[in-house]
Amino acid sequence: MFRITFFYILFAMFSTGLNILCQEISIRLYSGPYDMAVSIFVGTVSGLFFKYVLDKKYIFNYQPDNIKHDSQLFVIYTLMSVFTTLIFWGVEFSFHFVFQTKEMRYIGAMIGLAIGYTVKYMLDKKYVFIRE
Repeated sequence: MFRITFFYILFAMFSTGLNILCQEISIRLYSGPYDMAVSIFVGTVSGLFFKYVLDKKYIFNYQPDNIKHDSQLFVIYTLMSVFTTLIFWGVEFSFHFVFQTKEMRYIGAMIGLAIGYTVKYMLDKKYVFIRE
C-alpha cells in the first residue's frame, strides 16, 4: 500500500505541475476575454489525460480489453473527475478572488488539486478501475 500511495502522490504532483505549466503557457499565449478560465481549462484537460494514463497503468495496474473499452474507461474516469474538478476550481477561483494575485491563485490550485486527487483516488478505486 505504501508503494501505491507514494506513486499516486508523485503522479498527482507531476499532474499538478503539468496543469500549472499549461495554465502559465496558456496565459502567455492568450490574454483576452476569459483568459483565466481558458488557462484553467487547458491545464485541467492536460492534467486529466496525463493522470489517467499513469493511474491506469501504474496505480491500478489495469489493462483495458481494447480501444473501445479504454475509451469507455476514460469517459467514466472523466465523469468522476467532474466532481473533483469542481473542488479544485472552487479553491483556485476562491484564492484568485480573495488574494487577487497569480501566485496565490496557483497556490489555491495546488491545494484544490491535492484535495481533489485524494477524493479522485477513492472514486476511481470504487467506480472506474474495478475488476469483475
